[in-house]
Amino acid sequence: MGTKKNVTFSDIAEYTHFSKTTISRYFNNPDSLTLENQQIIADALEKLNYKENKVARILANGKTEFIGVIVPDLYHHYYSEMLNQILASYEKFGYKFLVFIGNEHEETERCYIQELMAYKIEGLIIMSHTIPSRELASLQIPVVTIEREDEFVSSVNTDNYMGGYQATSLLAWHKCNILIHINSPTAKSVPSYGRLQGFLDLCEERQLNHKTYVREMGHSFESTYDVLFSIVEELEQEYQGMKKGIFISNDTHANVLLNILFRKYGFLPDDYLIIGFDNSPISREAVMPISTIGQQINIIAGEAVSLLVDQMTERKKRRPHLPEKPVHKIITPILLRRETTEKESGYAEAF
Repeated sequence: MGTKKNVTFSDIAEYTHFSKTTISRYFNNPDSLTLENQQIIADALEKLNYKENKVARILANGKTEFIGVIVPDLYHHYYSEMLNQILASYEKFGYKFLVFIGNEHEETERCYIQELMAYKIEGLIIMSHTIPSRELASLQIPVVTIEREDEFVSSVNTDNYMGGYQATSLLAWHKCNILIHINSPTAKSVPSYGRLQGFLDLCEERQLNHKTYVREMGHSFESTYDVLFSIVEELEQEYQGMKKGIFISNDTHANVLLNILFRKYGFLPDDYLIIGFDNSPISREAVMPISTIGQQINIIAGEAVSLLVDQMTERKKRRPHLPEKPVHKIITPILLRRETTEKESGYAEAF
């Protein structure tokens, strides 16, 4: 049996009685053709069982349909779930993704970006914090960031201040004797700093007894465990017998804290209430479902890819109208009440 012949532009042109130039325009600039002619060519492709040669198309128009993605790590469940949602957008937008994990190494991430640029990516999504947005803006491709400093590039972020205020309000409503916020060192230019600010503002407004622990947690279970274990030891000494409401900056760390308390007591003591931030899968899958501030990760991922695709599409036009300023979208968080704050009443979801 002979090898099946690949269908070429010449075959399509002969079938439709259009020129090869017209067929090329259909693939590279379809809006330059009438809808009627687009339909004629589309019908011909189906009849001829045309299979597109992606490599040939890239060589012809320089468009790879690749988007680069750089994440800080995959230890934090928030980043792994965000990446999962971004990759799932292929079905809607048709773009493929090249992913690198930066691990907060600035020069390594610069090398990754140069590698991505060599692959002719059309856009870039950044979740890591190491490279300033001014430098990212100089890449001359559309860039969208998520939850990081974003003065010079477009971004999609959660309203972190509202989330911090919501979390603290819940703990205050439960009449905790001491409110505690645990976080990693965070610059004020990073959106997630709003979590700490929301906590502090509510405590000061209501004159509530409170304390903050700002510690470097590292990027592994072991390092996080050691830091949080020392904080628990300190809490046990300073606030023994007091009702402690703990707002911790992300669900991964909240789960480690819960793990420590379960190892120590076999259950979550009544004098501990815990709320995290993210609504990543670990908050629901923990040994006790963790109350959290939901970031609506699926919406953030969808908005980030959509914003990037809009900018990439605009750049392909003969006369593009590019935004004069970066576009910043803010997504409202959702308070999710679960067993680590609602032990008396049982499992309770969002309100």
